[in-house]
Amino acid sequence: MTKTSPAATTRTPQDGPAVAFTGAVKAFGPVRAVDGLDLEITAGETVALLGRNGAGKSTALSLLLGLNEPDAGSVRLFGQSPARAVAAGRVGAMLQEGRQVPRVTVRELVGFVARTYPAPMPVARALDLAGIAALAGRRVDKLSGGQMQRVRFAVALAGDPALVVLDEPTAALDVEARHAFWDSMRAYARSGHTVLFSTHYLEEADAHADRIVVIDRGRTVADGTGEQLRRAAGGSLVAFDLAGRPTEGLTELPGVLALEVRGDRARLRTEDSDATVVALAALGAIRGLEVAPASLDDAFLALTSAPAARLETV
Repeated sequence: MTKTSPAATTRTPQDGPAVAFTGAVKAFGPVRAVDGLDLEITAGETVALLGRNGAGKSTALSLLLGLNEPDAGSVRLFGQSPARAVAAGRVGAMLQEGRQVPRVTVRELVGFVARTYPAPMPVARALDLAGIAALAGRRVDKLSGGQMQRVRFAVALAGDPALVVLDEPTAALDVEARHAFWDSMRAYARSGHTVLFSTHYLEEADAHADRIVVIDRGRTVADGTGEQLRRAAGGSLVAFDLAGRPTEGLTELPGVLALEVRGDRARLRTEDSDATVVALAALGAIRGLEVAPASLDDAFLALTSAPAARLETV
């Protein structure tokens, strides 16, 4: 599937990056949900935000949208505070939670939201981009879960924002609805807008984002394309049957970065699979040998299972 590409965006001299976290900190009691977060997103980029539950994603998004203030550091959107950027209609958001509004149609809901912005998108265009023009006359409280998710997307677009923030936008959608949603999102991004989305579907991040940012323990631990993250976390997996062989010394083999044992099978994450296989052959440990490139799932687990230490991607 083709990824979106950053588009040229007209910017005035006072504009900064679309998103800029600089040493942002937010604590709740003794817990630092965001702990010195640094992140910059250029206007026109589509960026995926990944992290385990409790990694700080939701708190980071709340800071970005001006729902919370950082205890230290700063958050700027297009060179402005989040509150000013939101008030100016430069930011739209599609959040996970939201109650259905009874007895109003889709067109009425999107039109109502659009009228709260200084320079809104025409309602018909918002409905078309979200792929719900055919639902314009339907009551919102009569829609399916998948249809309601796309209504939330239309609402996020209603102000014609330069930046749209999507929090788990395809949660609970079936496969067909997920594909339809991403078709809509790519159409929006192609017009030069900036998109930041969080997701638990790693294949979505790989397919639809220009960059993937991984947050863990409130900090950025990796930032790059899916391929760069796979390389940074160890490019290959070498698996073989232990057949009763002890695991001592396996992590000392050439190229090996980590060892995982599943039943009687060992999985070695390695940055040099050739050297690792040669060393295993010298030990006679090649029963059921399998070599495969690391998946994005493997990279994500590697990045978030050890104490936080930023991995630079090149």
